[in-house]
Amino acid sequence: MKKIALIAFLLAVCVAAGRAQESRQDVSISGMGLIEPYISSTTDVQVHSNSAYGGLVSYRFMLTPSSALEVNYGITYQNRIHIYTNPNNYEVLTRNQEISGAYVRSFTFKKWNPFVEAGAAAFIFMPIRNSGTTTLDAKQQTNMGAIYGAGVAYEISPSFDIRAEFRGMITKVPNFGDAQFTTNKWYVPVGIYNPTIGVAYHF
Repeated sequence: MKKIALIAFLLAVCVAAGRAQESRQDVSISGMGLIEPYISSTTDVQVHSNSAYGGLVSYRFMLTPSSALEVNYGITYQNRIHIYTNPNNYEVLTRNQEISGAYVRSFTFKKWNPFVEAGAAAFIFMPIRNSGTTTLDAKQQTNMGAIYGAGVAYEISPSFDIRAEFRGMITKVPNFGDAQFTTNKWYVPVGIYNPTIGVAYHF
């Protein structure tokens, strides 16, 4: 009976190890920063903001050992966007959401796994209605765009890795539905800076 139990235990361990080696999916949770560059336009509108912080949840499905498809959802707590339209100054407190999909190409060097990615995204700018927002005309706005990034994952076990990445978000500068805030500019060439660090679980 003890031998049967031992054999069953060893088989379970082998199956678990085999499944870990054959992991084709992972989910990750990351903290992130959002840094929007200063924008000055030909319409005499100037836009700049402070940094924002939030979280990013990602799911990857491996197509091959070195390529994957990824979907992401990110949200920031708030950032303060300053808009100058001669001679007036406005402030809009904003939460930002990202919904994106990307192709990921990874490389393996022992426990280090550098990767690059690029894909399409929707960015949702949501004004917060409080005393920090100085215009009641600001409305929620969704802009289409793209993401790209490069990073590295470090394997701490067959099931977990630590993942750090610099991402860029390419999208049009929001005007919050108010024509006087229109810049006719995009966040290019680098985009909105979006560094992330988090943990991924493979299954």
